[in-house]
Amino acid sequence: MSDAALLGIGIDAGSTTTKVVAVDAAGTLRWHRLEPTDPRMEQQTTRLLAEARQVAGDDVLPAVATGYGRALVSGADRKVTEITCHARGVHRALGRGGTLVDIGGQDSKIVRITDAGRVEHFAMNDKCAAGTGRFLEVVAGRLGYDLDKLSAEALAADGEVAISSTCTVFAESEMISLIARGHPVEHIVRGLVRSLVKRVSALARSTGVHAPLMISGGVAHSAAVRTFLGEELKLPVELPPQPQLMGAYGAALIALGKRKA
Repeated sequence: MSDAALLGIGIDAGSTTTKVVAVDAAGTLRWHRLEPTDPRMEQQTTRLLAEARQVAGDDVLPAVATGYGRALVSGADRKVTEITCHARGVHRALGRGGTLVDIGGQDSKIVRITDAGRVEHFAMNDKCAAGTGRFLEVVAGRLGYDLDKLSAEALAADGEVAISSTCTVFAESEMISLIARGHPVEHIVRGLVRSLVKRVSALARSTGVHAPLMISGGVAHSAAVRTFLGEELKLPVELPPQPQLMGAYGAALIALGKRKA
């Protein structure tokens, strides 16, 4: 960690992972922790906030919570939606507005950000896992793959099997059936990743896609998702540093603003 003083904390209590970051006076991300989300979320976030404040040497350092479990973060001074926090974090990281695709563990969000960093419009899919990171986790787990291997196989495949199911449970069954019928696994994997991206792209088109196209969240680490998203929306995809931390980073920037106010 840098010697620069830590002046704001953001914590993103997600359905899959929990992230906490701290920023200095300039808004530079200087410290972070990332853990799998514990079912005892309130105890976990209390511990992580205490650790961040201990590192900063300030027991009352302002903290802003975001994410699926933000209501359970008892030590935060303020709770802010993921849409606002991801927009703030990505705008600061990349220095421009545009269309942000945030594929989380339990939902997907499309956020149109102005050049000033404000949320202009958004759309969310929180009704079906087939358009979220959970979809990839399920199919990867069924194949005994991690997400990196799933991405590599999808990109390397020289063919693609279309997946017709629009539900995670049915898509898993369809995958098993296709394997049993002798289709190459890598072709099926490519089709599965493509099906997720098609759902997210349809959501993006419903908001109107304004370049540049940006991506955040844990699924942003998948090179296959980024490649297929660019193909579907016909735009290059810009990736911020540490995309999984963007929600927590945006929350920390809001906390910093609270301190300066």
